[in-house]
Amino acid sequence: MATPTVVLLPVWGVGHLMSMLDAGKRLLARSGGALSLTVLVMQAPTEGYRSEVAGHIHREEASGLDIRFQHLPAVEPPTDHVGVEEFISRFVQLHAAHVRAAISGLTCPVAALVLDFFGTTMLDVSRELAVPAYVYFTASAAMYALFLRLPALQEEVAVEFEEMEGMVDVPGLPPVPPSSLPSPVMDKKHPNYAWFVYHGRRFMEAKGVIINTAAELETSVLAAIADGRCTRGIPAPTVYPVGPVLSLNPPAERPHECVQWLDAQPPASVVLLCFGSGGFSAAPQAHEIARGLERSGHRFLWVLRGPPAAGARQPSDADPEELLPEGFLERTKGKGMVWPTRAPQKEILAHAAVGGFVTHGGWNSTLEALWFGVPMVPWPRYAEQHLNAFTLVDYMGVALAMEVDRKRSNWVEASELERAVKALMDGDSDEGKKVRARAMEMKGACRKAVAEGGSSYSALGRLSEEMINGANA
Repeated sequence: MATPTVVLLPVWGVGHLMSMLDAGKRLLARSGGALSLTVLVMQAPTEGYRSEVAGHIHREEASGLDIRFQHLPAVEPPTDHVGVEEFISRFVQLHAAHVRAAISGLTCPVAALVLDFFGTTMLDVSRELAVPAYVYFTASAAMYALFLRLPALQEEVAVEFEEMEGMVDVPGLPPVPPSSLPSPVMDKKHPNYAWFVYHGRRFMEAKGVIINTAAELETSVLAAIADGRCTRGIPAPTVYPVGPVLSLNPPAERPHECVQWLDAQPPASVVLLCFGSGGFSAAPQAHEIARGLERSGHRFLWVLRGPPAAGARQPSDADPEELLPEGFLERTKGKGMVWPTRAPQKEILAHAAVGGFVTHGGWNSTLEALWFGVPMVPWPRYAEQHLNAFTLVDYMGVALAMEVDRKRSNWVEASELERAVKALMDGDSDEGKKVRARAMEMKGACRKAVAEGGSSYSALGRLSEEMINGANA
């Protein structure tokens, strides 16, 4: 009898695709050969994304694991969209017939369909085909709890969240200031918001939700979800916290230039500034960062990206002459390094010289920082990063707050960055000591969770067993 397969339907963004693939590979290993993986690949909407996805697939196909990639026919992407989250949700929805045909055409039993959280429209396909469907949630349990709360919040809060009196209630979290809510819910008239409420409703139809977190990182939030406190007492699908799901590659034979520079710095003396695959700074903000870093007196490694080129979506490599104040590089020579293109963030965070991280606070970057025990200063830009910032500071205690002016495109003043870096990095800073200790605690919890017998290891075992039984039912 053919090995039952788990069908994955990832979206193309690297933070989504790689996380789902890595979770799938862990599931494969945990099933002991009882399951295989079939990845349905949507043709990404831009050339840049297409070549990135092709590179990842090429590497995975060479790994020798029981993973098959099946390319779905291309669809015409929506052109009348006004938001990213709306675009992704509608783009996935257009693949329904292709996904149905691909799954129907498989010759082995199908144990489950695992959807990206933007893909809840595909729950209709899984129901038609009587295939158990799971959602893979690449963000935090706190974000998932907010999603589940949104349909009720929609009724409870008549005005825009920014205009409401008091705080937003997300069970399991401290009261959430409306200014810390994710960008897509800040404008209720926007299609992005409607799609978030839609996904929040439809998550309830999944057989289970797999979250890239560890039970120890978000204990009270996971308890609130399990008790139905986020869903007005209606039981929500079983949650499987299987994280941190990170792909940790062995160090390169020849260390990266950034790593070589770090080798010459004292332990825990360098603050890393890096803002994810979509983060960039225009000259006015880059000048503020430069002044703040210089005045802080601390060593720094700053991954600086420039605004996207005309017609492009991704940040461009930085031109330091255009973006930095005159003489900055000379004055900070030896003490700081500005790296103008992509950098190996995980290798940098793993380095003993790194003692703090100014980050956009995307969930994958957050998990990497916690895995290596590096405390953070969040500088949220878009998506759910403002909620992550709140979670890291007020709920987990692994980060120090920095004032970010959301109404001015998340602007930060030089003096505020200087204050935050000093508070994080100064040896005699009480705030710094607290978050450093808490980050080290979380490092231990993350590693224990994924080790044999740990909470995430056990959750993955339960999930694998449920999928195997589902295939044999």
